[in-house]
Amino acid sequence: MIQSKKRWQIERPDEQLVSQLAKDVKLSTMIAKILVARGVTTSEQATAYLEMDESNLHDPFLLYGMKETVELIKQAITEQKQITVYGDYDCDGVTSVTVLTTALERLDANVNFAIPNRFEHGYGPNKDYFAQLHAEGTEILITVDNGISGIEEVAFAKSLGMTVIVTDHHEIGEELPAADAVIHPRHPEGEYPFGELAGVGVAFKLASALLGEPPLDLLEFVAIGTVADLVPLKDENRYAVKEGIRRLRRSVRPAIKALMQVSGHEQNGLTEETIGFTIGPRLNAPGRLGDADPAVYLLKSDDEQQAMGIAEELNEINKERQQLVKEIAKEAEQQVALRYGDKIPHVFVIEGEDWNLGVVGIVASRLTEKYYRPSIILSVDYETGVAKGSARSIEGFDLFKELSKNKEILPHFGGHEMAAGMSLKIEDVELLRENLNEQAKQVLTDELLQPKLSIDVPLALDEIDIASIEALELIRPFGVGFSKPVFLLENLETISTRKIGAAKDHLKLEMGDGDERLDAIYFGAGALADEMAPQCKLSLTGDLQINEWNGRKKAQLLVGDVKCEDWQLFDYRGVRDPARWLPLIPEHAIFIAFTEQATQHFAPFLQGFPILLVGRDELVSSGSIVLLDMPQDNEQLQKTIEATQPDRIYLHLYVHDSMYFEKMPDRQQFGWYYSFLKQRGSFDMKNQLDTLSKHKGWKKDMIKFMTKVFYELEFVTLENGEITMLASADKRDLAEAPSYKKRQQQIKLEELLLYAPYQDLKKVFDSLQKIDAVEEEKLWI
Repeated sequence: MIQSKKRWQIERPDEQLVSQLAKDVKLSTMIAKILVARGVTTSEQATAYLEMDESNLHDPFLLYGMKETVELIKQAITEQKQITVYGDYDCDGVTSVTVLTTALERLDANVNFAIPNRFEHGYGPNKDYFAQLHAEGTEILITVDNGISGIEEVAFAKSLGMTVIVTDHHEIGEELPAADAVIHPRHPEGEYPFGELAGVGVAFKLASALLGEPPLDLLEFVAIGTVADLVPLKDENRYAVKEGIRRLRRSVRPAIKALMQVSGHEQNGLTEETIGFTIGPRLNAPGRLGDADPAVYLLKSDDEQQAMGIAEELNEINKERQQLVKEIAKEAEQQVALRYGDKIPHVFVIEGEDWNLGVVGIVASRLTEKYYRPSIILSVDYETGVAKGSARSIEGFDLFKELSKNKEILPHFGGHEMAAGMSLKIEDVELLRENLNEQAKQVLTDELLQPKLSIDVPLALDEIDIASIEALELIRPFGVGFSKPVFLLENLETISTRKIGAAKDHLKLEMGDGDERLDAIYFGAGALADEMAPQCKLSLTGDLQINEWNGRKKAQLLVGDVKCEDWQLFDYRGVRDPARWLPLIPEHAIFIAFTEQATQHFAPFLQGFPILLVGRDELVSSGSIVLLDMPQDNEQLQKTIEATQPDRIYLHLYVHDSMYFEKMPDRQQFGWYYSFLKQRGSFDMKNQLDTLSKHKGWKKDMIKFMTKVFYELEFVTLENGEITMLASADKRDLAEAPSYKKRQQQIKLEELLLYAPYQDLKKVFDSLQKIDAVEEEKLWI
């Protein structure tokens, strides 16, 4: 058995719907399964997903207050008033700033931008910064990707005499800011048909309304901000990202070319994953460590040399950010080891002096990902006596709800179910730690503390081909609301396993089902090869890719998780040196011997590991057992397996006295010896055994064995080495003799356990050692 890393939750799409959709829209069953699993079940819905165009963009004037907002801005443009676009320091914020300022510049507006510094101003509207902007000449203040919660700050800006327009997509509180206009897709008085726009999506709608048509070239920025902000990829978001990615792949913008070059990625192969893991982090990096303005300057640059310079600067900042995360994560891990040891708590609350607030959220994510526990990382400032930080959670533990129960010690906190930010007094950190752990014990069951993997696209090997994998491009982008498929391949036979990589820390598999074959790569799982018995049946999850080598394309699974439901048998029968197989035995395994000779033989090799002797020591249930030598009979083996109930059996089977090659004396040998004794009447074993052995070429042990059989059958008497034939002996079956029966069983057992091919051996143990009865030859004298 191989345990999966995560708790698999499998949902199987309706096969009838899959078949019908594949037929109606001429799709492979793989693509049809993905669509059905995501709620796209009719040909009309599928066509709408596959053939999106500009008509999927809603009229921007459907947004509440858009007409009045456009009039305000155009009047300001006509009067050449100073307009400042006030953004946020994350990727959504800088792309929002880029989109709206670019649109305003096309209208010859007098426009600049401002982004608050995370450390100087904090998130969102800031009174001091507003006062500074007013002093510098700002007359029209337009927020993008922020502002909806800035009730006091907007009122302050208005009191200075500025016209304030708020555009945002974050949650609306009980009160709207008293701005001159509020553009929000979920405005309480509006009826906009889609409420899940990112901040850059709202900025794009305003830009479209101002320009009189959608500026489709700016969808490159909309795609970046939308993917980075993790909003649902549905409705017009989906079109914006799909079309934006298409344009990004062939973009001539210096910023895009420079970002691709410094990150080492091919532009024509750009996907939503490239945005999420390559472009987004680099645009986010400056805002995490200081001033986010360079990210906007990069996106707006028309000069290739300038763009490359800024891109390289952002790349270095991102490396610095990565190093900071690495250092803080290392310190956090040290605290985990010191504070908790091997006992993992329900909730981590870890604090450190002057940890960078721009990256503590990333560190919390790392901790949660590694241990699958809610995690809070706090940066403490002993001068102010305040701890500030970020939190990440797991399914089943609502962060906002649980933090709300600690309002008396959390003067400032906010967020949602899975992420939050907070500040509190340093002296209250320990109390928060204790409270959250007690709260978590009430809601987090053992099942919830095991990470879950949602799987909704089970496949058979014959459904996988190059064309189907290439067709995944038709239904991209994947993301929130339209998740990337996690493929499941069940109960495949392991054809071959191989450790690969310089350190042999990766695993390459060839899996099979009948005549079908598929290669699989499992990074970081080289050690798993030692836990896999030959030809074991595996179920695998992961991502399907195309491996191209020397012009040949081949389907390949990039493995995410594996499991084996069956027990496993590991065959070390032919490995004489214990040093070659002992390192492969799990630490929790128990070693079992059937004879005293085996315990003595293995004692020097197994120092520190107890050997349980069957018949002397009590056998207990264990996941793994090592059978060191041969059992005496079938019953002994069966009782051992019943007592230990193992998932893994490791066979070495040292043999002290083998019966297999000695064989059983045949009919002629028994018959001759019987006749010999009958003719002589008696035979002196002590003095004449050597002579008989040499005369017949028989081993002395064989003669002794036949003598014992005759004695047990009451054919002879035996006293002080003198054999005497009984004249009145009845004809009896040789198999009635206990020693004959035992030797026969031993020979058969050795044949099965020592010399049988692996597959036959596996069948023996599959049947719980219920060895098939062998037709015994009846020898009559």
